[in-house]
Amino acid sequence: MKLVVIGATGMIGKAVTTLLTDKGHEIVQASRNTKPSLKLDDPASIEAFYKTLGEVDAVICAAPKGGGGMGPLTGFSDEVIDSYTKSKLLGQVNLVSKGLSNMQPGGVFILTGGMSGFASMPKSSISGMLNIALDKFVSRVAPELQDGRRIVIVHPPAVREFAVQLGMDGAHFPNAATVAETYLKALEGTNTGEAVFVEGYRPA
Repeated sequence: MKLVVIGATGMIGKAVTTLLTDKGHEIVQASRNTKPSLKLDDPASIEAFYKTLGEVDAVICAAPKGGGGMGPLTGFSDEVIDSYTKSKLLGQVNLVSKGLSNMQPGGVFILTGGMSGFASMPKSSISGMLNIALDKFVSRVAPELQDGRRIVIVHPPAVREFAVQLGMDGAHFPNAATVAETYLKALEGTNTGEAVFVEGYRPA
């Protein structure tokens, strides 16, 4: 299968790329630094990327910023909220709307949200809002997709490697390779319009 991994150089994206390559898939890596580049906060960039791509069997977005939108509401300027909304939310919506003509029948879009939309976390009003909005988008747009095309969203917790970088106890979080297995599950599954959670981290 020909798959696009957006954010392929990030912690999750790199692990997803490695796993899917080992499974024998052809991977097209996309990020701000690839040629052509893909910038989630720039609709024209997304459109230009798809024009060079051709048909694919899956688009996997693992790019949204880790911890994006976490912090007290009063600490966010209008510009910062706008930036997170354009990249994490609207960027992934545009990946779907602008990529439908590239998606093979039976193909799948796999988006990335986060646990702040489901678990009670301090200072998560903006992050939680974006993740819930993405989740609702996936469930509502799924019936519009035709010819067996699917869309799902993975809501990973913090990745162990990232938590360690922040000085946190990484033992409470899955490593990137474990999270990557969840994206493989989403790719190989048959469900659509639904959320997929890392095993052991499904919200209560």
